[in-house]
Amino acid sequence: SNKCETFPLATRLNIVCVGLSPDGNLAILIDEEGAALLVSLIGKCVIHHFYFHKPVHSVSFSPDGKKFVITKDNIALMYHAPGRKREFNAFVLDKTYYGPYDETTCIDWTDDSKCFAVGSKDMSTWVFGAERWANLIYYSLGGHKDVIVACFFEENSLDLYTISQDAALCVWQCDTELDALKPMPPKDAAREKNAAKSDEEFLEEPKGEEIHGKANPNEQETRNKVKYSRVAKYFFNKEGDFNNLTAAAYHKKTHLLVTGFASGIFHLHELPDFNLIHSLSISDQRIASISINCTGDWIAFGCSGLGQLLVWEWQSESYVLKQQGHFNSMVSLAYSPDGQYIVTGGEDGKVKVWNTSSSFCFVTFTEHTSGVTAVTFTSNGYVILSASLDGTVRAFDLHRYRNFRTFTSPRPSQFSCLAVDSSGEIVSAGSQDSFEIFIWSMQSGRLLDVLSGHEGPISSLSFNPMKCVLASASWDKTVKLWDMLDSWRTKETLMLNSDVLVVAFRPDGKELAVAALDGQITFWDHENAVQTGSIEGRHDLQMGRKELDKITAKQAAKGKSFTTLCYSADGQSILAGGLSKFVCIYNVKEQILMKKFEISCNFSLDAMEEYLDRRKMTEFGSMALIDEGAGGEEGVAIPLPGVKRGDMSYRHFKPEIRVTCLRFSPTGRSWAATTTEGLLIYSLDSGLIFDPFELDIDVTPSNIHKTVRQKEYTMAIIMAFKLNEKKLIQEVIEAVPSNEVDVVCSSLPDLYVEKVLEFLASAFEISCHLEFYLIWAHKLLMLHGQKLKTRSVKLLPVIQFLQKSIQRHFEDVSKLCEWNIYNIKYALAISQQRGMKR
Repeated sequence: SNKCETFPLATRLNIVCVGLSPDGNLAILIDEEGAALLVSLIGKCVIHHFYFHKPVHSVSFSPDGKKFVITKDNIALMYHAPGRKREFNAFVLDKTYYGPYDETTCIDWTDDSKCFAVGSKDMSTWVFGAERWANLIYYSLGGHKDVIVACFFEENSLDLYTISQDAALCVWQCDTELDALKPMPPKDAAREKNAAKSDEEFLEEPKGEEIHGKANPNEQETRNKVKYSRVAKYFFNKEGDFNNLTAAAYHKKTHLLVTGFASGIFHLHELPDFNLIHSLSISDQRIASISINCTGDWIAFGCSGLGQLLVWEWQSESYVLKQQGHFNSMVSLAYSPDGQYIVTGGEDGKVKVWNTSSSFCFVTFTEHTSGVTAVTFTSNGYVILSASLDGTVRAFDLHRYRNFRTFTSPRPSQFSCLAVDSSGEIVSAGSQDSFEIFIWSMQSGRLLDVLSGHEGPISSLSFNPMKCVLASASWDKTVKLWDMLDSWRTKETLMLNSDVLVVAFRPDGKELAVAALDGQITFWDHENAVQTGSIEGRHDLQMGRKELDKITAKQAAKGKSFTTLCYSADGQSILAGGLSKFVCIYNVKEQILMKKFEISCNFSLDAMEEYLDRRKMTEFGSMALIDEGAGGEEGVAIPLPGVKRGDMSYRHFKPEIRVTCLRFSPTGRSWAATTTEGLLIYSLDSGLIFDPFELDIDVTPSNIHKTVRQKEYTMAIIMAFKLNEKKLIQEVIEAVPSNEVDVVCSSLPDLYVEKVLEFLASAFEISCHLEFYLIWAHKLLMLHGQKLKTRSVKLLPVIQFLQKSIQRHFEDVSKLCEWNIYNIKYALAISQQRGMKR
């Protein structure tokens, strides 16, 4: 459906495994330390918290949805799955299964939920009964020389496939059908239960029933029991060019096996004959996970190293979906003038364009050879500009998706910031090594001027939206204002007490905000070079302490400051962020903190905690200094016998939480931040909020419906907006006959014209009554255009929101119409050709 959604919930650490219930209503999310969240996918909320005390390797619901199994350490735990009824404790332990000597890795269930298989790092696979069957309690299978990556049951059968990391597949045949599993006689079952109960009396918490498996049971124990025999063993890497097998998935109905390798290659095989369908490479990073949809047509691959998600249709050999984030952190972002797109630049040298409504990246430009430091849109919204450390500023065309201009300096310079004027004709970039500002013409691509005067690296550039004035900030403790019309002379120099990091103009161009290294945000009337106010924001940043820091967070915060600033669309507030997990919104007029947003609660990132955990401190220093886990798990080959460490260039590192760039949407409805977590968008539009306006005692839904029935439409609209219930407003507006829209629009008070326009903009995004709403928008703008123009600064975000919605429909409908015209012309041409033949 070309949509992507973020849930309003998070775990404390990175999520390592996800279990989904068969009906798709519930999910279990488990983080690195074994803390689990039970989540309702319908209500998008957390139902239950649970802690497993140890890292969990995998989780799987039974096909009937009544049980789920998790694997941790060398055991498997089976729990009763939460049902439709409300329960005090959602996770009730049913059975604990022992057997493997080493850590358990994977789980698979039979179709009727009677048995499940568990793979282990000790190269064995165990089949356990979900109930105590007389002829199957447990069964151990060997046959492999490496860690078991996946195990799969055949459809409606106990036959099993096991796959190990050294790319070997074993096919196991069972001498018993699923229907032949016999329940244990009541006497034996009661004896087993009583033994378990007597143990439980001395325990603080019930452990459930325990089943202890033996790898080599004696003859008496195996009599009249299920038996497995290995029918075949296949190897994937006959050519020897593949390394470790890292992920696998099996579709039971179509007998399709998909395997992924550490080199980014994947194979499709048909089982049980092991016929290769095709083999392809999707990346140069290890494939971390694979999933197949219910029909078996689409295969999804995840590569954690690149942040890559790929959905592949194997029959037509084509992509359904391909998404990839920036390989390193994102550095900058910019909104398009209509707020429909966001462009981001990253340290990996890529420039990506994202759609704000679908959350998908639809084009990536890879022309830069070094990290991108700044990106921006021109005022028409069809050209993207990016500055990079490779010494170029590039212009990209959003019609043909190409790099049509490359701006360079006479001698190589690393560009650290970028600005384009309101006409889109003048491009400027600041250098961090030659302390100069370069000015180019967009039309000709020629270098127009080089502005020198700063005595330190240029940290930020900003054009005044209303005048031809460029503000440049530098580490030399000054902000210079350059007049474009007066042959780029310095109009004014503003002196500050500390190195200037970022500068931003208010949308109406009458105020300038400056953030410096001492943590202060100062506001200037740049026409008269007078400081109008300041905010001491260093304490609001609330720095966290990094694991390897020698000083406390409070001491470290003294040297911290805001590195990115942005005015809201109406210019009344300012957003500020820096090397911290907080984004602050200040009221400019009152100079007070209005709200602080915590962008992440993920403790897998560094500098999240204010105080270090004393449990991680030893007499030799912090435990964080120990580089753990650089073994064969991540697909790193251990080169020599006895060598415990793999590739020496491989490091476990914790990225530090930071906000690199903030931008407010021109529509005024949302703002975006590039952070260590990725691109985050905060919006006013999501969620139901009861927000009445000038509410009166007589304004009730029943009275509104009564007014509509009496055909007093203007009155009904005003009442509906007073109550401010979106569905009710929609109902009232859609009740107005299209021939009376003109009359209703002319009699609407000015205050409500703005509110109706805002409603229309949001309604366009979801409603199918396109022509009806277009009539409304047309009549309102025609009748009230002059009055709206006088309040254009205040109304600009609403108008841009409306334009964004109409533009999206225009693009969709125009494509459809062009296609229909082409088809009609084609049909006419064919009919004419046939007529000529006759």
